[in-house]
Amino acid sequence: MENHGEITALADEFKSVQKVLIALGDENRQHLILEMMQMGNCSGVRVGEITARTHLSRPAVSHHLQILKDAGIVKMRREGTRNYYYFDTEPKSLNRLTVMLDHVKKIMAELPDRSEKE
Repeated sequence: MENHGEITALADEFKSVQKVLIALGDENRQHLILEMMQMGNCSGVRVGEITARTHLSRPAVSHHLQILKDAGIVKMRREGTRNYYYFDTEPKSLNRLTVMLDHVKKIMAELPDRSEKE
């Protein structure tokens, strides 16, 4: 590929979504996300509710939720002493991930075909 500027831009895009990739790359967090979606409570769920539906301990659920929160996938709101976790309805981090993946597809489509076609 001749355009090194695009590769440099893609590297920057990878860096900007690194937390999202790490957050989504863990099997326990994937399970946690699916459980939260299946719970269907748009107003938020508590750590204990998630713990009851998973094989994870309370500290582990809290840890994974913090990683998802830091990645911009979930948000948390406090009501008194209770914390409720819910999906960010405008996840900028997931939007950046989509843009980065589209960029990867564009660059890959421009690469020469190196398969051994007969």
